[in-house]
Amino acid sequence: MQAPRASSLARYLFGAYVLLVVYASLHPFSGWQVQVPTPFAFVTAPFPRSITRFDLVTNVLGYIPLGFLAVLAAHPRLRGRRALAAAIGGSIALSFALESLQSYLPSRTASNVDLLANAAGGTLGALLAQLAAPGLLAEGGLKALRYRLVAAGAKFDLGLVLVALWLLAQLSPETLLFGSGDLRELFQPPPGKLYAPEIFLRIEAAVAAANAIAVALFISCLTARGQPARVLFCAVIAAALALRWTAFDVLMPDMLWITPGALAGLACGVLVALAGVALPRTARLAVAGLALMGATALVNLAPGNPYMAASLALWQRGAYFNFNGLTHIVSVVWPFAALFYLVLLAADRDRDPGTL
Repeated sequence: MQAPRASSLARYLFGAYVLLVVYASLHPFSGWQVQVPTPFAFVTAPFPRSITRFDLVTNVLGYIPLGFLAVLAAHPRLRGRRALAAAIGGSIALSFALESLQSYLPSRTASNVDLLANAAGGTLGALLAQLAAPGLLAEGGLKALRYRLVAAGAKFDLGLVLVALWLLAQLSPETLLFGSGDLRELFQPPPGKLYAPEIFLRIEAAVAAANAIAVALFISCLTARGQPARVLFCAVIAAALALRWTAFDVLMPDMLWITPGALAGLACGVLVALAGVALPRTARLAVAGLALMGATALVNLAPGNPYMAASLALWQRGAYFNFNGLTHIVSVVWPFAALFYLVLLAADRDRDPGTL
């Protein structure tokens, strides 16, 4: 009988989620100073007087995936009660460390209530993973579906993680549709001249089209031989649009989430992408890289949209401040990580996971 294999996808997802939790917990990473005699004073401090339901729910929900993925990542080395104990202990340890570090940030408040909520979320996630693990990790379960649709190998699992992060980036309402890699805030360019509205429509169309093409070809390079890359791409695009609509509906309900320019670019990009996935793998890798570089360059060289700037200036982030910081940094970093990954795939010349 074949021994169960560890899931590199679960481990990559777990590692990525830990990094996201760390960033969200310590954002904005500025103003570090000693504020209390010891960073552990929050443990024995009285419960905060102002405890909101939103904070409690957010802390619980934020750690459920952590506990869930910890159990899956530990399989098959740790199973049953040992995996459960490791996942719960790891969730509590991470929360304790981050709450302690928050003691040095003036914009954050270390709280024993947050620690308890995080521990509850990690425990709940670990318990759910114990129930779901047989169906997710069994050779005949969803794990088999993953190997049927996507080429085998840890390298392709890493590509799936990047696709998931691209979907997460769509929750940032500060960017153009599918636009990412915006580094303009680092360079603080001087105010530019006024541009005609048609310029912004063309920019939005080009950014949406180029990124749609890049994502389609990116996904096609991950699929196993003979699998429908077009169907997977359409499913990912549909999920991205749903997340985009949700982000604007929750964070900025008064702002238009898709413009005529972005809609036109999306339509053109999808049509070109559906045809482009039939190219040889080498050509798909090259075109995907060029499309990513072109879209990222256009995002950074394009003049600021005054309508978007005015809307963002009035945007009250409130309780979503840390979440928005998280989605923003993912959006900024993603195209550069994706380009590096495409280079790794291109370097593996002896492996072609499939043609369409």
